[in-house]
Amino acid sequence: MFQPILGQRVAELRQQKSLTQENLAELCDVSTRTIQRIESGEVEPRSFTRTSLSNVLDFDFGEDTNRNDTLWLVLMHLSSALLMVIIPLVIWSLKRKTSTAIDRQGREVLNFQITMTLLLFGAVLFLFGIQLGGVAFIILDANAPILPLTILVSVSVLPIILVGIYSTIQAIRNTILAVSEKPIHYPLSIHFIK
Repeated sequence: MFQPILGQRVAELRQQKSLTQENLAELCDVSTRTIQRIESGEVEPRSFTRTSLSNVLDFDFGEDTNRNDTLWLVLMHLSSALLMVIIPLVIWSLKRKTSTAIDRQGREVLNFQITMTLLLFGAVLFLFGIQLGGVAFIILDANAPILPLTILVSVSVLPIILVGIYSTIQAIRNTILAVSEKPIHYPLSIHFIK
């Protein structure tokens, strides 16, 4: 794991567990200065310290965790094109404790996919509402013109198409960013998983 990223991850996990640097040092049986140097990226933790950090923070700080991350990241991001929440959920659940990239980006992908799935569900409800209203309109008025109703139903499909196009564009864009190790960003996503 790239050293500054490891240090950032240690600090993030320590804060999530509401531990001070002093508390973490005591639990890991190392000095506070060692924890400070690890978090700042100044030093590579020794095997004992790495194991202690893994145990206390409940995260695998293995020697080389980035080897297969790219494949998993690509699968997670590309699944956004199909709005298949199950794929990134499984990958994230299995790999989040072994890779900071999968943990962080998995949360982003899941938040985006849950948001888009909710939007898609709303668009489908809107479509059914328009269709039911159209059917009721025809039943109540047998001489009603069909053309405006047909146009309205056609336009009501537009949100579904737009959600699909937007999801596909974001999936491809963020896959490229993840492979090139640049920061990813899914706009319009609600942060359900923090």
